Amino acid sequence: GVHCGNHITSHGLALNCCTDLTWFDHIVPCGLEGKGVTSLSRELGRHVTVDHVLQPFLDSFQEVFDCTLVFSEDPG
Repeated sequence: GVHCGNHITSHGLALNCCTDLTWFDHIVPCGLEGKGVTSLSRELGRHVTVDHVLQPFLDSFQEVFDCTLVFSEDPG
């Protein structure tokens, strides 16, 4: 989704691996009317788990955005 506040907009990122996509029938994802949502499992025609793709995704994210991700044990 999109968050707006203090003259700043931000957008989330979803890594749909083996998600139950029927829930998206009840919302307008990202506010884009008439657009669909898919998953890696659907696109590849096989079961794909988050554990399988998370590290390659994070590595690619850092490379593409030329950044270093820092993880915190405290989600708050």
